[in-house]
Amino acid sequence: MAKPFDLKSTLNLPRTDFPMKAKLPEREPEQLAAWEQMGLYQRILESRKGAPLFVFHDGPPYPTGEIHLGTGLNKILKDLVVKTKTMAGFRTPYIPGWDCHGLPIETKVEKELGGKGKVSAAEFRRMCREFAAGYIDAHRREFKRLGIFGQWEKPYLTMNPDYEACIASAFITFLEKGYVYRGLKPVYWCIYDRTALAEAEVEYEDHTSPSIYVRYKLDQDGDSKIPEELKGKNVYALIWTTTPWTIPASLALAFSPQFDYAAVEIGGGDVYIVARQRRHEVQAEFGYKETGRVLGTWTGEHLVEKAHLRFQHPFLDRLEPAVLADYVELNQGTGIVHTAPGHGAEDFYTGQKYGLDAYAPLDDDGRFLEGLPEYKGKTVFEANAPIIELLKKRGMLVGERKLTHSYPHCWRCHNPVIFRATEQWFIQLDNGSAIVPAPKAPPLRSLALEEIKKVKWTPAWGEERMHSMVADRPDWCISRQRFWGVPLIIFYCDACGKRLEDFKALRHVLPFFEREGADAWYTHPAEELLPAGTKCPGCGAAKWRKETDILDVWFDSGTSHLAVLEKREGKPRADVYLEGPDQFRGWFQSSLLVALGVDGIRPYEQVVTHGWTLDERGQPMSKSLGNAMVPNEIVQNWGADLLRIWVVSQDYTADVRLSEAMMTQLAEAYRKIRNTFRFALSNLFDFDPARDSIADADLWEMDAWMLRRTGVLVRDCRKWYDNFEYHRVYHALHDFCSVELSSFYFDVLKDRLYTFAPRNRGRRSAQTAVYRIASALLRLIAPFIVFTAEEVWKHSPRRAADPASIHMATFPAAVEFESALDDARTKNWEQLLAVREEVLKAMEPARASKIISSGLEARVTLSASGDLADLLRKYSASLPALFIVSQVEIATGPLEGAAPAATIEGLQILVERAKGAKCERCWNYSTHVGESADHPTLCERCVAALSEIEGGSAAGRAIS
Repeated sequence: MAKPFDLKSTLNLPRTDFPMKAKLPEREPEQLAAWEQMGLYQRILESRKGAPLFVFHDGPPYPTGEIHLGTGLNKILKDLVVKTKTMAGFRTPYIPGWDCHGLPIETKVEKELGGKGKVSAAEFRRMCREFAAGYIDAHRREFKRLGIFGQWEKPYLTMNPDYEACIASAFITFLEKGYVYRGLKPVYWCIYDRTALAEAEVEYEDHTSPSIYVRYKLDQDGDSKIPEELKGKNVYALIWTTTPWTIPASLALAFSPQFDYAAVEIGGGDVYIVARQRRHEVQAEFGYKETGRVLGTWTGEHLVEKAHLRFQHPFLDRLEPAVLADYVELNQGTGIVHTAPGHGAEDFYTGQKYGLDAYAPLDDDGRFLEGLPEYKGKTVFEANAPIIELLKKRGMLVGERKLTHSYPHCWRCHNPVIFRATEQWFIQLDNGSAIVPAPKAPPLRSLALEEIKKVKWTPAWGEERMHSMVADRPDWCISRQRFWGVPLIIFYCDACGKRLEDFKALRHVLPFFEREGADAWYTHPAEELLPAGTKCPGCGAAKWRKETDILDVWFDSGTSHLAVLEKREGKPRADVYLEGPDQFRGWFQSSLLVALGVDGIRPYEQVVTHGWTLDERGQPMSKSLGNAMVPNEIVQNWGADLLRIWVVSQDYTADVRLSEAMMTQLAEAYRKIRNTFRFALSNLFDFDPARDSIADADLWEMDAWMLRRTGVLVRDCRKWYDNFEYHRVYHALHDFCSVELSSFYFDVLKDRLYTFAPRNRGRRSAQTAVYRIASALLRLIAPFIVFTAEEVWKHSPRRAADPASIHMATFPAAVEFESALDDARTKNWEQLLAVREEVLKAMEPARASKIISSGLEARVTLSASGDLADLLRKYSASLPALFIVSQVEIATGPLEGAAPAATIEGLQILVERAKGAKCERCWNYSTHVGESADHPTLCERCVAALSEIEGGSAAGRAIS
């Protein structure tokens, strides 16, 4: 007689408190609060006390506005470096920083004040400091919300007194070594912010300029060296420019020594000199249909050095010599360039060579201080139109169009900038010149180029980019005509103007900065900052005047390794810097130059670069374009873990794209990962790893095999983490969860996990494998889904030695998994997996023809020969579970009606409906259903399981 029994209660159905729905926007803030309460970051550092030190140095952002997507990408990538190195066993402190000085904050404060010069310098600096502090607090909250760990309460700030003192000290060192000089040179100048700009403070944007062709008449008075073909004719040199406002400062015409120049007579008798190779393009530009008559051809060198050509300025009473210049090109224009030494770097050096003045008749607002009434008093861009009109009236304008092209703009106000010759402070990069004394230390450029070779660059093209930028850059303009920054520690004798060169006396300023910050420069008289009684060595006077310029902010941030690494880490060189591509001319470069100038040690071992953030169409994100996605909104809608998944799913070394559609796809990927962990947790509800774990030698082979496969994954992921290849880690983990586990292993295990007796060795073997695999995956995935990983950790079975947080744990070791199964048996299972793929394909026609509706209704017969037949017979008892069918038979010889396997030679597969009846408990079909009087609806496996449950026996059944 059948025993009354609640069959459902005998099954080990999954159960867990780990929720199916993530609700990240609601749960993540709760987790943040819990981490704060437990002091997690400090506990992480304490857990790595005595471990090898890995130094990641943070490049400081500006504390203005809310963080944008590019900042979020940058900070999450940095957090990945810190977390992965920490979990790899290193002590990896993260000290976040902010670059607090400079134009961005000055501009904001000036807007609040309603203009410049409304308050004293000291009061203005106080307002800038408050403004910066407010945004630092806002940024800190936003960064923490992204799950980024760090010393948030002790960041480094370039406006802190100790940091400002460090900047000042570094500058004095540069001064003492002879790297610093003052000179008149054209520099980028923003007429809106009224200050010089370094190359790193200039961005290129599209700009529409007038494109004009202007003729300069050849002067023929009293010079017999002019070629005979040109004498007595109306001869003009033709130039092309997109900056008409520079023509008043034109002092020469530059020819290339490599080009030939043709004198072409056009219809009315006028003769034009142009580069021979550009002749037809120039004529086409003006619509001339006639070819014109070439009177003669000469090299540029002949026209300059033998003919000594001179030309009349188009509207000023000025003769301009022909000069030679290598920068003249043939890709556009006429092959002749008007030269204004006060308004271009190349023009300036040409002017030096030929003794021309660096003439730049402009004030700080870019207004002409002198010139003709048509343009005097106008700004350079206002002057373009009247200058073009003036050229027309004088008959010197040959052609005029509009041209949209890439043009330098101020990085903060986004207005076009100009080149303007002004007195500025520079750091020389080479070994002096005719007007600049050689430094007392090795030249910085050659030092930097050598050190660049020793750095590991990721991507590898970074080396070439950095090399070319350092090799081709001009001397570093380090002075700015602003207030919010660190002043140049320079004093002038008030009586004779001589600069103080007593460097010991200059360092007397540093203790003031250490106590009060750079504000001391503005609140103490010069005589108080200097040692008492300091006198001018030239005239003996004791009254001093302070320099009013401040240092370039790139010098500030470039000093960070001195202020942070050495003082807080005790290590002069970081293991890695990571920033965007703009930092090749910014922080990467300034840090290198400052480090080499101060102590001769490069500041980094490796440099990693990420790309720009773009929308789904590949366009830069911008609020004005309406395509911007900001981290705050993403976190509110999707959660920080989803934003972090976006970061790790991309090859960040190239430009990366984001859209709402991509976030939806990533949410689905996240759901698969979350469900993988939920399945594992729900089947470990009665598993205690200390009590129930099975030793490797006693594991079922399939479980040992999956552990070995996990070991391969661990080894790959750890290698990719070491190489900062986060996207490869993510895709490997995602695929492992989706394919290896969810679609295969977990599916195969369900029968064993659900229907075997709770303490049966087969079930404990499966649980051991699930526990170890899930634990490994969790530790590998923790650096990027930081909140979800902690949530999983809270619901996971624990060992006594496990840390309180997953983020205090270390990565798994591949060898712990790879040793679970030897090579020979691993190869067996790889072959069986290939057979399984063929069986699954063979079952599809059976489903389509209604022979079976599910795998458990199937009986599979396999026929093979040789080693494969032996393998199948050896593992025959494991095959029903592997294929998820009720019955598997191994036949010999050909099978009638069987289908040949597509990829395994000699294998035949026959799929039929299973024999016997369906077991009411496990749903497998068996010919033994009904044989048990106590349980007539159950198969022999379930009868044995119930017997084991009823008897409380922990004995496992024989391993097949």
